[in-house]
Formats: sequence, C-alpha cells, structure tokens
Amino acid sequence: MAKKMHDTPMLDELESGPWPSFVTGLKRLAGEKDYMVDLMGQLETSYRTRKGYWKGGTVGVFGYGGGVIPRFTELKDADGKPQFPDAAEFHTLRVQPPPGMHYDTDVLRKMCDIWERHGSGLIAFHGQSGDIMFQGARTDKVQDAFDELNELGFDLGGAGPAVRTSMSCVGAARCEQSCYDEAKAHRQVLNTFLDDIHRPALPYKFKFKFSGCSNDCMNSIQRSDMAVIGTWRDNMRTDETLARKWFDKHGMNELVNDVINRCPTKTILLKEVKDVAQGPKISSVKINDTQCLEIDNGNCVRCMHCINVMTGALAHGTDTGATILVGGKRTLKIGDLMGTVVVPFMPLKTEEDYKGLVQLAQKIIDFFAENALEHERTGEMIERIGLVNFLEGIELEVDPNMVSTPRTNPYVRTDDWDEEAAKYMARKQAAA
Repeated sequence: MAKKMHDTPMLDELESGPWPSFVTGLKRLAGEKDYMVDLMGQLETSYRTRKGYWKGGTVGVFGYGGGVIPRFTELKDADGKPQFPDAAEFHTLRVQPPPGMHYDTDVLRKMCDIWERHGSGLIAFHGQSGDIMFQGARTDKVQDAFDELNELGFDLGGAGPAVRTSMSCVGAARCEQSCYDEAKAHRQVLNTFLDDIHRPALPYKFKFKFSGCSNDCMNSIQRSDMAVIGTWRDNMRTDETLARKWFDKHGMNELVNDVINRCPTKTILLKEVKDVAQGPKISSVKINDTQCLEIDNGNCVRCMHCINVMTGALAHGTDTGATILVGGKRTLKIGDLMGTVVVPFMPLKTEEDYKGLVQLAQKIIDFFAENALEHERTGEMIERIGLVNFLEGIELEVDPNMVSTPRTNPYVRTDDWDEEAAKYMARKQAAA
C-alpha cells in the first residue's frame, strides 16, 4: 500500500474542469506506489514555484549510448537529501514502436506488466518521434526493464544527437489513400541506421517520418529531417457510380463550396457534359446526366482535399511513389521550417526502389554528419550553406519542383533558360 498522499491543491484544481485530466491517472497510480506519491509531491512543488526541478545525467543500458532520458531531482533539503526520496530518480525509456504502430492486446498487456514491475506504471503512446515513452524508473531498474522489453521483441529508440525513432502511418495495411508500402520503407531505413540510433555520433538529432499520402498523418513535412510522403504522377482516377451517389446525397452547394472552391489551384471545374475538354492530362466524371467535373491533372498539386471529400468517386492515380523532403523541424535556432522537396517523385514498388531510398538517406545523413554545426538540424544547415550546395553534396540534380512557392515568386532568372529547360525535359523523359 502506498504512503499517505501529499497535499496537492494546485493539481486538484486541474481535475475540476469538464475535460479528462492527467492528474486523475497519476492519483490512480499513486494509490499503489510510493513512487508516484512523491512524484505528485514534486510536481505540486513545481506548479507552486513555477520552476522545474529535474536535471539530466548519465543513465543507460549495456552496449547503448542512447535511448534512456535521465531525470534526477534537484529538490533537496539542507542536508542535501531529496525532499521526495521515492521519486528522486524518474528516468524515461524510449522504445521503438512497430511500423504503422500495430500491436495486439497481448503485447500491450505484457508491456504494462513489465512497467508495473520495474517502473512507475506510467506509459505514453507515442512521443513526437514515435517512441513509446515508459516514464519513471530508478537507475537500478532501467536495465531490468530493458531486458524484458527486449525479450518481448522491442528495442530502445534514439535520444541525444542521433538518428531518432521513426514513425509511419498505418498506410497500406488498411488505408485506401496509401501510395507505397510505408511499413516496408520504415523498417528498411531504420534497420540500416540502428547503430546511429543506439550510439549518438551526429551534430544533432535526425528524424525520419513516413506518410502514405499528402494528408501526411505523421506530420512529416513539419517534424522530420527526411520526410517520405506518398504521391502519384499520372491522372487522378474517377468512378461515375460513386460520384453520382455522392452528388445525390450532398447536392450542388456542397460540391461547389467544399470541393471546387477549395481546390488551391482551381484544377476542378463544373461543366456541361458536352463542354468537357479533351487531353492526356484531363480527367472527368459525371455527377448527373448533364453535368460533370473536369480535372486538369497537369495543374493538380496532390493536396488530397477533393479525394478526402469525395472518397471513391475521386482517387489517386496508379503510378504511385513518394516525394522526398528534407529539413523540417520545430523551433530552435531559426524558427520552424517545413521540409524542402529534394526528390519530386521516387517510385517505391520494387526492391531496387527501396534500396534507392536507403542509399539517399545514407547520403543525406553522411553529409549532415560532416557539414552541420553542433546542435544544428538539417534544415538549419541547408539555410546556412544553401540548397544548391546541399544538392551537390548528396548528388542530386536541381529540379523546378524544388521551388517552394512557384506561383508567388516573381523573381525568376532567365539566363540560359532554353538550354536549362531542354536539359530538364531530357532528364524527365529519361526517368519516365
């Protein structure tokens, strides 16, 4: 039985609203563990003084240089002893999830049992890097917890200046919008860089994320140094039967206001059937006997909005693959950055295609390791040295699709325009 609870008036206040509170969960765990009783005492002190009292240190498991986030209390009495001794150490184990975050209930129950035995019982699924966060363990319990998790088939994730744990969406397993096998890409890339995960040796962190389409459920364009986002390069597919059913249910107002008007490049037009344009880049689908949607695929930016609204009636093409972006990150030295396109389209169908993805990742990480400054993310490095130098370093040709805002930038140099355009078209034809 846990010891008597500390007074926690400020934490109690967080339970008073109509929304669920994390405090309720902590109190439930505190009913069984002295560990969590003292944790709540320290947390209440932090709320009262508006100061954090955790400091880092060095805690790990045999053979690994990362994966454990150490936390030692700084709340000490006059004799240098912790004010809340049962929570004087509160280390976190970062554990890699399976690609697509697939678990069965048996595995989840075993994870919970392991953490009840060796830690606080507090688990978070998942952190921004995708890790399962096993929060709260003493130094002498970290190795025991890892050994049991490892026997269950799980490995520690990244921490510090290393390749971090990756995330992939459920994708091809059960999502009709998937444009490649996200789990396969995730596994092949991560297996290649396991040593860079376990033994930090980079200037700073490096994250991969894999999203199966432009809905980007993994936030990869915003939160990863190398984002792999599914796309297609042929025409959008249509289904007249489903389009008519959708129109019968939703009507003209919703079609115009939520599909046509929301297209960012005005790719979709409502036309009379007899007036529909013809061409290799034009798709069309009837919504009734006299009207249809005309889609100019050459101007489509694959934002997915129309497909999300009219799923089935509209669908992505069959020539699928991924767009590779580099440099996304949250705020640090120069603020938030979105990923920059470095490969507009990479097919991901054959084993050779996936090997090509791994090779590109290796080039990017090697260049980052050699050229980034300490505590500098990939996006910040590119901002400092210039995109052209980065592309030369990883041996990629410049492509017009790398322009971040092609429709808003009027400053375009035309030196040797015809010659460069001819080179680009020749490369494009060779890749087709």
